[in-house]
Amino acid sequence: MADNTLDYLVIGAGPAGLQLGHFLHRAGRTYLILEAGSEPGQFFRTFPRHRTLISINKKHTGWDDPELNLRMDWNSLLSDDPGLLFTRYSDRYFPHADDLVRYLRDFAEACGLRIAYDSRVTRVDRPGDFHVTVADGRTYRARRLVVAAGVTRPNIPPIPGVETADLYGTASTDPADYLGRRVLVIGKGNSAFETADNLIETAAVIHVAGPHSVRMAWRTHYVGHLRAVNNGLLDTYQLKSQNALLDGDIRRIERQPDGTYLVTVAFARVNEVTKDIPYDRVILCTGFRFDSSIFAGGCRPDLVIDGRFPALTPAYESVNVPGLYFAGTITQSRDFKRGTSGFIHGFRYGVRALHRIMESRHHGVPWPARQLPAAPAALAAAVIERVNRTSALWQQFGLLADVIVLDGDGTARYLEELPHDLQGPPIGDRGHFAITLEYGPGHDQVDPFDIEVGRISQSDSARAHEGHYLHPVVRHHLPGRPVAAHHLTENLENEWDSPEVHVEPLRAFFAERTASVPA
Repeated sequence: MADNTLDYLVIGAGPAGLQLGHFLHRAGRTYLILEAGSEPGQFFRTFPRHRTLISINKKHTGWDDPELNLRMDWNSLLSDDPGLLFTRYSDRYFPHADDLVRYLRDFAEACGLRIAYDSRVTRVDRPGDFHVTVADGRTYRARRLVVAAGVTRPNIPPIPGVETADLYGTASTDPADYLGRRVLVIGKGNSAFETADNLIETAAVIHVAGPHSVRMAWRTHYVGHLRAVNNGLLDTYQLKSQNALLDGDIRRIERQPDGTYLVTVAFARVNEVTKDIPYDRVILCTGFRFDSSIFAGGCRPDLVIDGRFPALTPAYESVNVPGLYFAGTITQSRDFKRGTSGFIHGFRYGVRALHRIMESRHHGVPWPARQLPAAPAALAAAVIERVNRTSALWQQFGLLADVIVLDGDGTARYLEELPHDLQGPPIGDRGHFAITLEYGPGHDQVDPFDIEVGRISQSDSARAHEGHYLHPVVRHHLPGRPVAAHHLTENLENEWDSPEVHVEPLRAFFAERTASVPA
C-alpha cells in the first residue's frame, strides 16, 4: 500500500503560505497548501477596508543592489526571479490592496505551487501524523503541519452590548452612509483611524476611543502603530473641529429603541469618572485573533497575549505540540507590537528561517554557512559587509541574527538569519557571536523630531551603546560567562563602513573576545 503521507501540509495560501510553498517546492519536499478561498490572498480581498496598504512600495531607491532594495520594498515575497517583485505591480508608495491580490496570484502561478483551493480546514487531529479534514470531507495526512492562515477572527473586547456595534470587517465604507451622524470608533490602531479619516467630510462628530494613548509609528518604530497616512483625524481634534480622541474604557454600549446608541465611557485622564455619550453609529476596530477552534484536544496549541496568538518556541514551533509550526502574521507573538513579524516585510524572512530550521531538523540539510578565517580583521570585515547590505536583519531587527561560530581550527563559520534566541544546532554550545540590527533602549521614549534631545555624535564610537536609532550590535556568548556586547555607532544613511569609527573598534572587539575563547 502506497504511503500518501506528505512531508508538510500548509494551511493558508496568503503571503506566508506562498512564501513557504516556494521554499518547499524548490527543496523538492512533498507538500500541499490548503486554501479556504478560490485564489491566494483572500484576506487582502477585504482588508484593509479602504484598500490602501500601509506597507511601503518604494521603487526608486538609487540602489542597484536587489538586497538593499528589499529594505524599501515591504510587499515582495522572496524568490530568485526578479520578475516576481511587487515593485513591478504598482508605482504607488502606499499601494492599492487589489494590486497585492494580483501579485500573490501571479506568484503562486509562476512558482508552480501545489495549492488545493476551496479547501476550508474544519478539523486537525493527530493520532500519529497530522490528519487534516476540510469542509467537503476530504482528509489529508502529513508528518508536519504549518499553519499560515493568519488572524481570521475579529478580536472583540468584553464590553456589555458590544454585539450591537458594527464590525470593521462589515461596516459600510461609503461616507454618505454617515452623513451628519455622530460616530464612535472603538480602537486606536490603523484600522480605527483609517475608518475615522474616511468619515471626516461627512460625519458630524467622530470620536475615536480606547484605554491607551495613541502610539505613533514614527516614534515607536513599530509599523503597526498609527501611521502618518492614517492620522488626518488628529489635526481635526487638535484644531477644534468637533472630532476627538477619548482616552478611557468603554464600559457599556446600549442600543436605543430608535436605533441610536448611548455609550458609557470611563475617562482615564480627567476628573469625571464616567459619562454617557450619544451616538448614531458605533464601529468596532479592535484587531484580529488566531482561530484555534479547528484543533482537536490532543493537538490544540497553547495561546498567549489574551489568547490571540499561538505560543511559539524560537523555532516557530508550538510550545506544546511538536511538529506543529506557524508562519506569517500569527508569529507576531515573538515580537508583539515591537517588531515586524506581523507584516510581509518581516515574516518573509521568518518563513525562510523556519524553512531552514525544518530542513536541518527533518532532512539533514545543514544551515547555509560560509567559512572564513577566525582572524579578527576577517571577522570584522564579514560583519561590516553584511550589516551594510542585509535586508533580513534590517527588517527583523532584534529578532533575527547572523551568527559566527569559531571551530577551533583557525576557521569560523558565518551563518545568516537565525532566530536570535535559537538554541542548539546549528549554533552548538561552545559559544558564538551574534550580529543584529537594533534600536537603542528607550528609543520609543524619545521624540525623534526634538532637536534638543541628547543625541550622540555619529563619530563617537565609545558612546555607540547610547544611540537610539537603528545600529548594529555584536554580542559574544560564551557558556557560563556574561554576554559581551559591542555597538557600532548609528549613521544617518546607515553606512557602517568608516575605518576609524566602525571597522577598527569592531576589529579590536573581535581581537579581545577571540583571545578569551577556550582552545
